[in-house]
Amino acid sequence: MSIAETVDAVQRGAISYEAGLDALTVAPAAEVDAALGDALRTATERLFRGGWQPAELHRVIARRGDPLQAQLVTEAVTAYLAGFPQVDARWRAQAGELPRGSRRPDRVTCLDSTLGLLIELRRLPPIEVLIPPPGTTAPARAPRPGDDRVLDRVRALLAKAESTDFPAEAEAYSAKAQELIARHSIEEALTSRDRAEVVPFARRIGVDHPYESEKASLLDAVARANHCHTVWSPELGFSTVFGFDADIDGVELLYTSLLVQANKAMSRDEPAKGKARVKAFRRSFLIAYAVRIGERMRQTIRHEIDRHSDLLPVLRSRDLQVREVVQQVFPRTVRARGSRVDSLEGWESGRAAADEAQLG
Repeated sequence: MSIAETVDAVQRGAISYEAGLDALTVAPAAEVDAALGDALRTATERLFRGGWQPAELHRVIARRGDPLQAQLVTEAVTAYLAGFPQVDARWRAQAGELPRGSRRPDRVTCLDSTLGLLIELRRLPPIEVLIPPPGTTAPARAPRPGDDRVLDRVRALLAKAESTDFPAEAEAYSAKAQELIARHSIEEALTSRDRAEVVPFARRIGVDHPYESEKASLLDAVARANHCHTVWSPELGFSTVFGFDADIDGVELLYTSLLVQANKAMSRDEPAKGKARVKAFRRSFLIAYAVRIGERMRQTIRHEIDRHSDLLPVLRSRDLQVREVVQQVFPRTVRARGSRVDSLEGWESGRAAADEAQLG
């Protein structure tokens, strides 16, 4: 059996992992490196053409806990990009932001990690193509002048909200950030209503453990308040957010900041003893936090919409467009069951923290 056949057999489960690793360890290094390199290129190309983006692939591998495998993904992305002179800017930006690893460990460890990575990559299914991979054509995206300036202001406000130790001050910063996002979303809707090239898009946002379901509920609450819809994929650890670009940008910024603020408040308020009690407290806290954040955001949005009485038909039309895209990408979805609240203490603390949270 050749080295390439051995690598393929291990991936298919035709021979055991240990037997395959032993064979690679004693085989000529040049042949092994070539076979593993070819297999890695084939696996990553399948996934990139099957909808995976650089940041998503790196994240799903990195969360398994092997930093060398995450480094190998970064190297595979870089190698794949080298073959394409023109690449979607979003794809290239993600590739450029991937963390670069440090020095390689010993050869046997490298072989072990590479072979294990190939098996993990083989298990990943195709997902929805949201950003055209290298070698394909991107849909038209209208320029959005002024977005960077608005988002920079929002980032600055949310950074202040995250850094302060005074809940009332954090609440004021967050509320101002949500107000800015709501106003920017409305202005974008008004200016683009007669431009056919402005269409909904989708973006996948990672949801990390622990308490993924509760965090996904927070992301959903933020998304719904900001004219977006989400589909949660628990087996892959991300939610797909559908909406117009300006709205998705705001959702991602707010969700990231609110999660930081929630963790800070949760650590401050959680009970000192009892593992089961702490776990119940945290779950209940995050559920209550998501519910109350959604309520507060909807109030802010309604206040802004009330100032533009002619906007409702535009928003209804945009919502229908977003729903149509969700239906096209996910024709079959299942409504998730809500998480159970097991701690009244956590629920009350979560609602109180949401009232303190900075929305803008």
